[in-house]
Amino acid sequence: MQFQWYPGHMTKAKRQMQEDIKLIDLVIELVDARIPLSSRNPDIDELGKNKSRLIIMNKSDLSDETLNMTWAAYFKKLGYFVVQLDSRSKAGMKTVTNVVMDACKEKIERDLKRGIKNRPVRAMVVGIPNVGKSTFINSYAGKACAKTGNKPGVTKGKQWIRLNKNVELLDTPGILWPKFEDQAVGLCLALIGSMNDEILNKDELALELIQILTKSYPGVLNERYEVDEGTEPTQILIQIAKNRKCISKGNEPDYSKAAALLIEEFRSGKIGRITLEQPPEAETK
Repeated sequence: MQFQWYPGHMTKAKRQMQEDIKLIDLVIELVDARIPLSSRNPDIDELGKNKSRLIIMNKSDLSDETLNMTWAAYFKKLGYFVVQLDSRSKAGMKTVTNVVMDACKEKIERDLKRGIKNRPVRAMVVGIPNVGKSTFINSYAGKACAKTGNKPGVTKGKQWIRLNKNVELLDTPGILWPKFEDQAVGLCLALIGSMNDEILNKDELALELIQILTKSYPGVLNERYEVDEGTEPTQILIQIAKNRKCISKGNEPDYSKAAALLIEEFRSGKIGRITLEQPPEAETK
């Protein structure tokens, strides 16, 4: 499968972010904790250089708990501030404010020396589509400030949000990058829903997911769907169709319905807490 999705509004959004970065003290980058590396837009590092950086590992309630800790340590080693979060829950938001103030400590001290008091920290919230930026902002603010949706591309323009006297957030549209050098990255993004599902072949996507799960999380498919994981991915998908009553008109297994079910249950965490990639250092051990 070849993966690519870069609608026109993303070019415009990137140009706008390049302008707005001049006003910013801190870049808050949301990544999906199930694919912490693949869900990082490489353009953001260039955009945010010389700025304080905070990585929020969002949807960490859906990802592997042990690997959450490993990934957090990996990012901290690279010099980022890190918070693990489920942005649908307001729990943990106090931690975010503490880390934001810690990340901008030098800036606040510089302001005080210049006699500037009470100027809020200005943070730009960035990330790829459907990573949960708007949900994070609404939970953080304690009210609905940003549009949310369970499909990519809901936020189309920038929006300033005053959280309190200490912090102002700039919401930005989710942006991908024009070309994925590694199609494994495209596969990860497709699996978590950061591309438009309408351009994807879900049958093939489900087979790829089955291969990943049988290798990295043996037993989870058997536990959820009572399948024989020792068979080919195609046979496993047929077993899922039969066991979940995904049957077409001629009483045949409905391959596509089973594929859609598997992907939806992976995305919602019903299969279990799954992380699709490990930090580079961990891979070499």
